[in-house]
Amino acid sequence: MKYSLQLSDAIHILAYIHIFQGTDLLSSDMIASSIETNPTNVRKIMSQLKKADLIHTTSGKPTPVLAKAPENINLLEIYRSIEGNTNLIQVDPKTNPNCVVGANIQEVLAATYSRLQKKVEEEMTVITLDGLIKQIALSEKEKRPENQPLVEKFL
Repeated sequence: MKYSLQLSDAIHILAYIHIFQGTDLLSSDMIASSIETNPTNVRKIMSQLKKADLIHTTSGKPTPVLAKAPENINLLEIYRSIEGNTNLIQVDPKTNPNCVVGANIQEVLAATYSRLQKKVEEEMTVITLDGLIKQIALSEKEKRPENQPLVEKFL
């Protein structure tokens, strides 16, 4: 089963950009270090976020900024910027049409997955980047109190 970590990485990048805004820690190398991926992957995701008008970047300068306030960026927007209109759960299109299960499973699962997709998308519109950043800040404050000055403004 193949799955994508790009949504997690995109949220990570957006949160990182907001938390470290105005610092010299915004290069793709620094962001990649936080995600534990390579800078090329970060640049690719940032390009998608820019295309979706979620961030603004300047050529040659590592100074990305959010295109709008984090409370106005929801999880569905971020997901769509990375995955397009791809559904979260996919039906296996290759099943045996001569089998009782294989001949019918696609139709049954498609209807079920469609209902799930609708519910998940509704929930994703309620979850904002701001809410996630607050949770990150709270978690950091609890784990490493010495970083409270850095995260305090996000609580």
